[in-house]
Amino acid sequence: MGKGFMQSLPSLAISLVILLLTFVAARFAVKIADRITGRTQIRADLKQLLDTIVRLVIWIIGLLIAATVAIPSFTPAGAFAGLGVGALAIGFAFQDIFENFLAGILIMLRDKMNIGDVIECEKIQGRVERITLRETHVRQLSNELTVMPNSMLFKNPVKILTDATIRRSEIIVGISYDSDLDHAEAIIRGALDGIEAIHKERPILVVAQEFNSSSVDFLVQWWADSQPRDLRITKSEVVKAVKRALDEAGIEIPFPYVTNTFKEPLPLDRAPRPDDDRRAA
Repeated sequence: MGKGFMQSLPSLAISLVILLLTFVAARFAVKIADRITGRTQIRADLKQLLDTIVRLVIWIIGLLIAATVAIPSFTPAGAFAGLGVGALAIGFAFQDIFENFLAGILIMLRDKMNIGDVIECEKIQGRVERITLRETHVRQLSNELTVMPNSMLFKNPVKILTDATIRRSEIIVGISYDSDLDHAEAIIRGALDGIEAIHKERPILVVAQEFNSSSVDFLVQWWADSQPRDLRITKSEVVKAVKRALDEAGIEIPFPYVTNTFKEPLPLDRAPRPDDDRRAA
């Protein structure tokens, strides 16, 4: 065994040199790929996918050559032939890993959900920071980082909140029943016309929605920038402007009213006062 080991040392040394050259070749090839893709309009996640594929192909070739040099009986054809049963066992053992790997490739290849988009999936809402072949990093709006398996994003519906530059938002405004609804609609519409953050090229919708328990509800819809922070600020401006305009017009935004109805007349008695007790004494 010792003599065999000593005889194989030159082959092992050559294999190590081949692995070192493979490492250098992989880094050099990735730099060339980055330089080529840098001149194009390819998305950042597709650049990562291309770098990974280039690195993976070079390492597979380098490992096969190194194994052939280190083990003379080893041949690439024999290795691929022996992958039949082994691939089946590995597939069952690493099913989730392969699933996320394939899902990551498909996510990177599709046009939607790029790095920088704000998405919502399975009650997780945040900005996409990084897409790898196994997982996606989502920075939530409260600044927590969530690492989501790619299979979750591939199997479940994903809302891309920033796919367009503007988004529609809405509020419900309740008006008292004794108010003139046409006049209230004009007041609300005028309040929204004075807000600069609202996109005026899109229509502002103010319609009577339903008869509520204490008010007639108006649905108010407008269009604004799709970034979450912009939406919240614009909605705050809309609420304050509508409240201010209705107050100035003397139109009530009612509290919930409760009316108690009794089928039989109820006797009404005056509650005794402390002075009455002293007088009786």
